[in-house]
Amino acid sequence: MPGLGASFGRGAATNYQQDMANSDCILFMGSNMAEAQPVGFRWPMKAKEKGATLIHVDPRFTRMSAVCDLYVGIRSGSDIAFLGGLVNYVLSNDRWFHEYVLAYTNASTIIKEGFQDTEDLAGLFSGFDQQHESYDSRQGHWGYEEPGNGGQEKQDASRNEQSQSAEDPHGRHGHARDGSGDPYVSPYKDMTSAQRDPTLQHPHCVMQILRRHFARYTPEVVSQVCGCTPEEFVRVAELLCTNSGRERTTCIAYALGWTQHTTGVQIIRTAGILQLLLGNMGRPGGGIMALRGHSTIQGATDISTLYDSLPGYLPQPVAHDPANEDLSSYIEYGEMPTGYWANFSKFIVSLLKAWYGDAATPENDFGFSWVPRVDGDYSQLAYFDRMAKGGVKGYFLAGQNPAGGGPNANVHRAGLRNLEWLVVLDWFETESAVFWKDDPNGPPSSEIGTEVFFIPAAAAQEKEGSLTNTQRLIQWHRKAIDPSGDCRSDAWFFYNLGKHLKQLYVGSIDPKDQALLNLTWDYDYDEQPRLPDGTLSRIEGEPDLEKVLMEINGHRLTETDPRTGRPRLLSSYSELKEDGTTACGCWVYSGVFPEPGRNRADERKLTDNPVQPEWGFAWPNNVRVLYNRASADPDGRPWSERKKLVWWDSEKRRWVGLDKPDFELEKPPDYQPAPGATGMAAIAGTQPFITKADGLGWLYSPSTKDGPLPTHYEPVESPLDNLLYPKHNTSPMVRFFDGPLNQIAHKPTAEYPVVATTFRLTEHYLSGPMSRFNSWLNELQPAMFAELSYELAAERGIVHGGWMTIQTPRGRIEARAMVTRRLRPFVVEGRVVHQIGLPFHWAFAGESVGSNANDLTALLADPNVSMHESKAFTCQVQAGRLEGPVPPPTVPTAHWPTLDPIPDTPDSAQPEGRIGHGK
Repeated sequence: MPGLGASFGRGAATNYQQDMANSDCILFMGSNMAEAQPVGFRWPMKAKEKGATLIHVDPRFTRMSAVCDLYVGIRSGSDIAFLGGLVNYVLSNDRWFHEYVLAYTNASTIIKEGFQDTEDLAGLFSGFDQQHESYDSRQGHWGYEEPGNGGQEKQDASRNEQSQSAEDPHGRHGHARDGSGDPYVSPYKDMTSAQRDPTLQHPHCVMQILRRHFARYTPEVVSQVCGCTPEEFVRVAELLCTNSGRERTTCIAYALGWTQHTTGVQIIRTAGILQLLLGNMGRPGGGIMALRGHSTIQGATDISTLYDSLPGYLPQPVAHDPANEDLSSYIEYGEMPTGYWANFSKFIVSLLKAWYGDAATPENDFGFSWVPRVDGDYSQLAYFDRMAKGGVKGYFLAGQNPAGGGPNANVHRAGLRNLEWLVVLDWFETESAVFWKDDPNGPPSSEIGTEVFFIPAAAAQEKEGSLTNTQRLIQWHRKAIDPSGDCRSDAWFFYNLGKHLKQLYVGSIDPKDQALLNLTWDYDYDEQPRLPDGTLSRIEGEPDLEKVLMEINGHRLTETDPRTGRPRLLSSYSELKEDGTTACGCWVYSGVFPEPGRNRADERKLTDNPVQPEWGFAWPNNVRVLYNRASADPDGRPWSERKKLVWWDSEKRRWVGLDKPDFELEKPPDYQPAPGATGMAAIAGTQPFITKADGLGWLYSPSTKDGPLPTHYEPVESPLDNLLYPKHNTSPMVRFFDGPLNQIAHKPTAEYPVVATTFRLTEHYLSGPMSRFNSWLNELQPAMFAELSYELAAERGIVHGGWMTIQTPRGRIEARAMVTRRLRPFVVEGRVVHQIGLPFHWAFAGESVGSNANDLTALLADPNVSMHESKAFTCQVQAGRLEGPVPPPTVPTAHWPTLDPIPDTPDSAQPEGRIGHGK
């Protein structure tokens, strides 16, 4: 999540969900938490019970909106305009938290004189390369002004030139420690000498640039772009300002409604700017809650499943790049001289020792040459585009359903049809497993050459392991029963596949085989595990995942623990070394397993401390509120007694408090670095954002690929031109994937005048690979539908409950019409704009089948993380349904083992309905 990383230093939710109960105000945008995260939503409701104000800004009025104090409807894709208006309101009305902003942000930092803003260049920042359709941050002078930095500029320019030698024409994508799409290259290296103006009057200081940039985002302009009224906007702005400051804090919560845009990173960046100006970061009830949709999506980016990132957000080495030839150049290129990322070498060497064990030595660069190199763009959209064009032979697919859930699922299915082989691990035969025979829009199965191997996967209760949730909380779940029949856990499959592959290459001296042969792969149980009932598990070959977690936690290799006879477990990442004496599979997780028998992810102890530090383990270092040094003023005193979290204890000479301090425990508030200081010694006692090279929160971020400040651009498909910057309707950095299956309506057109957005239902899960095979859930939400307003329905002759069709340049689907007041027409730029909502849970496999909303969405990618844009696209709607036969369910409805009533259960809760006869 580089939107958060670019602002604060880490790409993760800054607070924990229970902390939302401490908020005085919560702004939900891009989120329908009540329906999408209903269990966690009880904490905002507790805040409301205590008097907090809940605000929902969204294109649709939902069950979430119904329980909020204020709902404001805006057009999908206009979020930056709304948030930019809030930033402008805070600045122009002098409602920003002066002492916090001056001390803890880069507001006073002076930007290079040659930098030009979108206000100067009619919608572009300086440094835009028209030929390559990308920004060169150095040519654009995005960096900090530093005295005598010409030599540094030349050095960085040389590094930048080297980085472009990679074969990938789009550069690197994905997460990085500072939010950059290119984790190696920043427009600066040494930030300790950056020039600052504490009066904030210098015309090139960040505060003045920020004021000019957002000045045009007035309430009237926000109203014209978003479709809300100026009065509605001002009410939101006033509530946020009133509920922020010394005594009060506001939280902002978002989810896929922000991320799934071609400007998603910049939407989140705008929220970061707003929260820094209001002084809400690092404080109880404040922060930004990035609501992850699934139980371990956060863990997937931490460990990491991203193609261009190593565990702990280390950059994946790149092929044909001189800066990645050996370990020393990789470290020199990736290490920051100041801040916590100065420990870069400790992180990568310890990771290599965890992977390659005794084979990793100083003489062979700790096996750095064995780490795979990125030689192209392997993000999902680019990869499936390549697959659809015949560029991929085989694919492993575990726990994902791109044939149903991928954006422009037509392209994803076309890609699967082009494979020679496909391995699917899943609970059910999803669209991705049966595309070759059941796709109603596909060719006959006799024409498809893909050989599909379906591996039956174990269910959640049939396997153990860790989950890392929304708030960075690592939690362990125990196995309850053995999986039935031939079902096996994902861990079993990949562990045994690895064993077989290593056996196949035993004895090879080919250099390319050494990475596999030297890989540590020793996670067998010491003795056959037992189930909770005491019986032995019948599954042979299951890996001991606590051993995996211990490897991730890390060991001190030169010390033996007498309790186990094995290397001593690390208690924290602060113990990591760069000399090969420590091994650690993911530095941010270090401390989760600090001693034998103590799996902190498995701890479930409730205490009097409201932070609940003994319930699971939150990375980093069990910190629950990131950047919590900012909860105290520059002198180390809490901003207020009501909002105290951590503070400096002058008698103990250390930071103390309710939470684990996210700061050096013994660094006093008055500490000032000596000239030329490096590492954490260069971070002052008043700089809370320790993973930033200057220790400050960034209002201005020169590390995001599409600009150092957020700018409103229209979605790629929009019925409107860009009111703010008419010369640049959409972001100039959007990536397109041209092809006959991915047609795009690049300009506003009467052919597609209606805005569409996708959404999720509580009763179903993603594209339905689990929920549409469940009879109970299908009873609750039985069929695909579309939400539309009464006004649009009347215009098109569509009746509630009747059929309607929705068409985009990519395809046409049918749905039942839900005519509702929950959607209303927007008056935008003086004209009426209609919008519809489409749940994305249906496709052609399962007990309940229907048209797929993802057959309408497009393959488009933002420049920072290759995220698609399924929350805003254009369509046409008509009454009626599609021609041709209706595809039947691929599996029969499950029958209950017995129809006898469940004892002591009301009739309304009995299976197979009897609804309406409840007691």
